Amino acid sequence: MKRRDFLCTAAALTALGAVNNTSFAAKSGDKSRVPLGFDGHSMRGMKWKAPQFIDFAAEQKMDAVLINNLPLFESLEESYLRGLKDKADKHGLNIYMGAGGICENASSFNSKYGNAEEFLGKAIGAAEILGSPVVTVRIGSLKDRYLEGGIRPRMDASIKVLKALRSRAIDAGIKFGFENHGGDLRTEEVLEIIKEVGPDVCGSMLDPGNAVWVMEDPMQQVQTLGKYVVCSSIRDYMVWESEDGATFQWTAVGEGLMDVPAYVQHLATLCPGVPLFVESISNSARPIPYLQKDWWQGFPEVTAASIADFLALCRKGKAIGVDVPPEGMDKKEFDQQHQLKEFVKSINYLRQHGAGQRG
Repeated sequence: MKRRDFLCTAAALTALGAVNNTSFAAKSGDKSRVPLGFDGHSMRGMKWKAPQFIDFAAEQKMDAVLINNLPLFESLEESYLRGLKDKADKHGLNIYMGAGGICENASSFNSKYGNAEEFLGKAIGAAEILGSPVVTVRIGSLKDRYLEGGIRPRMDASIKVLKALRSRAIDAGIKFGFENHGGDLRTEEVLEIIKEVGPDVCGSMLDPGNAVWVMEDPMQQVQTLGKYVVCSSIRDYMVWESEDGATFQWTAVGEGLMDVPAYVQHLATLCPGVPLFVESISNSARPIPYLQKDWWQGFPEVTAASIADFLALCRKGKAIGVDVPPEGMDKKEFDQQHQLKEFVKSINYLRQHGAGQRG
């Protein structure tokens, strides 16, 4: 499906949502609401780069756009980056940017841009040109909890890199947003990194969907990390009891277990002005086999008491299926259409429940 067709479909879906959303129309331009942003990963099937992210965010009348991985920029040359900023400014969009993984001893570090310090230095320079107040960073994935020594060596390596670039970030007026990404970190581990690097220059890139993956209730996560949040993504979640422990799927916002109005209010109170970036990922079931002994090799310090809220959440959930392409439909096209629909459903729901300053 061509990009033009997608934008037309998106506009139609957005308009459909607006028909039943007169309350939001009356509040358009309300700066007291949580800014609403587009995380480019929501439309990963399109294989877009930074300019297309900005175009799509403008079409959807978002407040900000998150380009959360350095390879998504076609160039790090100043002229290219200034062109992106001019494009975003023209549409009234704030750019937030991410570096990606900064941990050389993680399972998925990308050495394309040099070692971790060189990599992060380039990201800070780009963020300064783009006007991004943050550079989001992360370790990697659940796999990193099962490497030799567990997650601790990965945390230590990340802290070392962030401390090495601390002064440069402060001089640039930029904060690091450390993300709990892909099942790599629990809340207490993110908090430890923030405090070790220094809350004056390091905060949380909060991802409630990933909290479920490490046996946490996202509604508890936001209350613990909320005052440290400098960037935040959102998607809803469904988790249920299964034979080996639990299974979860992420969903469009409003179709899972999240108390969305309460979550948005937490952000508005604890970190006012920080955008809520929609990162819709769904249609993929993932296991949390906490009844298998091998699972706990990645979580040796986690106690039963610390997962009580998560277990209660599992009992509230219900199993949901996975959509498949209709017969004769190309899988790539199906995934693109599905991602678009999930994103539009999510932003419409959020706009009805306290997020979005434009519309």
